[in-house]
Amino acid sequence: MAKQPHLIQIRIESWADEDANMELLRLTNIPEMTKHLGGPETEKQLIARHKRYLKVNKAGSGRMCSIVLLPSLEVVGGIGYWETLHHGETVYEMGWSVLPPFQGKGIAVAATAAAILSAKSEQKHRFVYAFPSVDNLASNAICRKNNFSFIGECEFEYPKGSFMRCNEWRLDLDTTM
Repeated sequence: MAKQPHLIQIRIESWADEDANMELLRLTNIPEMTKHLGGPETEKQLIARHKRYLKVNKAGSGRMCSIVLLPSLEVVGGIGYWETLHHGETVYEMGWSVLPPFQGKGIAVAATAAAILSAKSEQKHRFVYAFPSVDNLASNAICRKNNFSFIGECEFEYPKGSFMRCNEWRLDLDTTM
């Protein structure tokens, strides 16, 4: 009898103005987690990021979330999608992070699938994009596993004023089940 793989169960919860979400930003703000994103941010930058996440949710211009592992209810990462202008079209951009002890377990893949369903249910934009660094093998794999189409390599500005080589991935929400 074949052994069944353990299926990770998560839920995504809207980002809230809580200490736990600020602590999550601090926990993900380490060199290991930010090496593909320009390095750690200052406390002031983290506070500004937290406020941007709250603003996205309040404005309805996307959805920023924490990733909660079930059944333990432990917050293990963050994921979100937000409106951006890409090639003259308003689309969603998506990004995620999972804390190191929880990486490699399928959590980001499951959270990305949940965020895709959320974006699709809004019926606002046809496309969602992701721009992981060409060197971030794990994030590129998450795109592949969630049926994003690889568009190609591109230059991407992040953080502001700094350009990086990224892979451009696109998912058509109109054809996603």
